[in-house]
Amino acid sequence: MALPLHAELSERIWYYCFRIICGMIFFFLIFPILIMFPLSFNAQPYFTFTPEMLAFDPAGYSTQWYEQFFTSSTWQAAVRNSLFIAFFSTIIATFLGTLAALGLSRPEFPYKTTIMGILISPMVVPLIISAAGMFFFYSRIGLQGSYIGVILAHAALATPFVVITVTATLVGFDHSLTRAAASLGSPPTRTFFYITVPLITPGVISGALFAFITSFDEVVVVLFVGSVNQRTIPWAMFSGIREQISPTILAVASILVTFSIILLTVLELLRRRNERLRGMSAA
Repeated sequence: MALPLHAELSERIWYYCFRIICGMIFFFLIFPILIMFPLSFNAQPYFTFTPEMLAFDPAGYSTQWYEQFFTSSTWQAAVRNSLFIAFFSTIIATFLGTLAALGLSRPEFPYKTTIMGILISPMVVPLIISAAGMFFFYSRIGLQGSYIGVILAHAALATPFVVITVTATLVGFDHSLTRAAASLGSPPTRTFFYITVPLITPGVISGALFAFITSFDEVVVVLFVGSVNQRTIPWAMFSGIREQISPTILAVASILVTFSIILLTVLELLRRRNERLRGMSAA
């Protein structure tokens, strides 16, 4: 928002101070993440800047840690596990979360507040408590140390993100469209797939991306519920920090940050598209 021409001196001072404060907060949050990118090109196996790097000497930089990541069978197995688990947990979380959001959006739905609180409880309960509870429960039913157990556990953690995202999309949903379709003789199933689904698709995709990121970055639950066969990228990074410190971890972290930025960009584009759709339906 531009500064108005008639703004007083105090308003001008606050206008610039506010932007300086926001910039400092942004720097405080982002700088520790960005520092990993140059360190991941360190030619030496250190987590600090060498004199060659500070002098911008090409000899101080190397891509060996990225090469090690892409050529290591251990890291590639972790990548496959992360993608496999995140993909199927996202499908389950998106399906269940969308159904729950559609039900909660109906005004006649009973105990809406209580059920919503239960559905989003995995976001509130400390993760270590959820992980311990899943470990004891899955151990009793034989799912501990299996792909199904990890997928279901991640789906339980990711479903609240889908519920909240799709519910927010349905808040601005124009129900006159469905009523008009019903008055013209359209059956509920056809109305749902041809009117409701296209309008809530941006919210569903946003929730699915949040669910995918939640599963892809999760490490605590997979340590409790999974086994060495379900070793994911966060698990491999956690083990690498404890057992064998290597700048390969920084290379992996840089790749994950870049991947997260791409997903967040897609989310922002979907959010803007969803706002445009709401504006068209409101008009």
